[in-house]
Amino acid sequence: MSKKRPEEGPFLPLSPVPSVPSTATDRSPGREVPSAASAPDPKRWWALAVIALAQLMVILDGTIVNIALPSAQHALGMSDADRQWVITAYTLAFGGLLLLGGRIADLVGRKRTFVIGLAGFAAASALGGAAAGPWMLFAARALQGAFAAVLAPSALSLLTTTFTDPKERARAFGVYGALAGGGSAVGLIVGGLLTEYLNWRWSLYVNVPIALAALLGAPAFLRDRTGRRDGHLDVPGALLGCGGLVGLVYGFSEAEPRGWTSPGVLTPLGAGVVLLAAFVWWQSRAASPLLPLHIVKDRVRAGSFATMGLATVGMFGVFLFLTYYLQVVLGYPPVRTGLAFVPVSAGIVIGATQIAARLLPRTAPRVLMSSGMVLAAIGMVLLSHLTVHTQYVPHVLPALSLLGLGMGLTFMPVYATATAGVPAQDAGVASAALNTVQQMGASLGTVLLNAIATGATSRHIDSHLHDPAHGGPALDEAMVHGFSIAYRCAAGVLLLAALVAGLTVRPKTPKPAENDAPA
Repeated sequence: MSKKRPEEGPFLPLSPVPSVPSTATDRSPGREVPSAASAPDPKRWWALAVIALAQLMVILDGTIVNIALPSAQHALGMSDADRQWVITAYTLAFGGLLLLGGRIADLVGRKRTFVIGLAGFAAASALGGAAAGPWMLFAARALQGAFAAVLAPSALSLLTTTFTDPKERARAFGVYGALAGGGSAVGLIVGGLLTEYLNWRWSLYVNVPIALAALLGAPAFLRDRTGRRDGHLDVPGALLGCGGLVGLVYGFSEAEPRGWTSPGVLTPLGAGVVLLAAFVWWQSRAASPLLPLHIVKDRVRAGSFATMGLATVGMFGVFLFLTYYLQVVLGYPPVRTGLAFVPVSAGIVIGATQIAARLLPRTAPRVLMSSGMVLAAIGMVLLSHLTVHTQYVPHVLPALSLLGLGMGLTFMPVYATATAGVPAQDAGVASAALNTVQQMGASLGTVLLNAIATGATSRHIDSHLHDPAHGGPALDEAMVHGFSIAYRCAAGVLLLAALVAGLTVRPKTPKPAENDAPA
C-alpha cells in the first residue's frame, strides 16, 4: 500500500460526522488534491458567475419555449401532431448525447469544450429564432440540445475542480443547484414575458446575449488543465448509449399520440432497452469506456443519481399541468402565467443557497435530500386538491412554495455528493451522467405524468359529460381531475425518492490513517 501524501491532510474529516462526503472522505486514486500551501484561485467566484450563466441558459431553454409554443405554431403553420418536436428535438439530442459530451470534455479539455458549447448554442439559438418553417425550427432545437450536451458536463466538471474547500464548495454548489432546479421555472417566466411583450422568436434570441457574456468571461476566469493525450473516445459505447437513450425518450414521447401498444412505441422502447443493455456489457470490457462502471457502482453516488432522477420525474409535470391550468381553466395571460411560477424559483434558491448550503457541512446529505422530497410531496398533495374555482394565493401559492423549497433542499446536496470523489480524469463523464439522469427524468416524467392525466381526463369525461350544453365547464372539471390524479402520482414518486435517499446515501466515515495527526 502506498503511503499517504502529506498534502492530503486538509481533506480529512475533523469530526465523527462527515461534512460534504465527497470532499472530506474521498481517497480515489488520480483525484486532483491541492496542496495545503496552495492558495485558492482569486478569480474562482468570477468563474462561478460564468459557469452559472451557461447553466442557466441550458436549463431554462428546456421550458422557455413552452408558453411561446402556441404563438410559434400559429406563425409557422405547424400541425398539432408536429408541434411536440419543438420540445422533443431538444430533449432527445440533449439527453442522448450527454455521456458523449462528458467524455469529450475529459479528452479535449473542459474549458475548450465549454467555449465550443457556448458558441454552438448561441448560433443554434439564432438559427431557431430566424426559422422560416417548422423543420428549420426543429433542426435548430436539435442543434441546441447537441451543444448543450457538450456544455452542461463541462460546466459542472469545471465547478467541481475549481472549488475544493468544503465550505466554498457547499456555497458554489448551492448556487449551481438553485440554477439547476429554478432554471426551468425561470424559463416559463421569461417565456411568458417575451411572448406577450415581444414575440415568440425572442424566446430563442435571448440565449445569444447570455452566451456572449459567458464567452467573454470564460478566457479570463476559467482555469483547467489540458485534455488527456492518452485517452481514446469509445465510439461503440457512444453509439450504444446514445442510441439507447434516444430510443427510450422517443418511445415514451410517442406513447400519448400513438398508444402504449402501438408498434411505433414498443419498437423504439424495446430497441432502447436492448441497446442500453449492450452498452452496459460493452462498458465492462472496453479499454477506454464512455462511462466507467465504477462511477455508478458506488452506492452513495448511485443513490444520488436515483434521487435526482425520481425528483425530476415528479417535478417537471408540474410546469406542464399548471401552465394549462392557469391559462385554460383560470384564463391567465402568458406573462401572468409565467410570473405565477416565481414561488417555485424563490423556494429553490432559498432552499439551495440559504438552507442546504449552510447545513451541508455539518448535516448528512441524506437528511437534506429526504426532508426536501417530503416537503415537495406535501406541495404536490396540496396541488391535487385544486378545482376549477380555486384562487391562486390561498391554494396554489403555498403548494408551489413548498415544492420549490423541497427541491432546493434536494438538488444542492445531490450535486455536491454525486459529482465529487471522482478521479480527475472522469470528472466530465460523471457530471454528464448526473445531467443525463436529470434530463431523462424530466423528459420521462413529463411524458408519463401527461399520459396519466390524459387517461384520467378521458375517463372522467366518459362518466360525467352527459349534457352537451355544459360541455365547457365539464371539460374544465375533467381536465383538473386528470391533473389531480397526476399530482398524486407525482407525490408518490417524490416520497419514493425520499426513501431511496434515506436508504442509499449513507457514506461510511473512514478510519484515520496511522500517520494522521488528531484533530
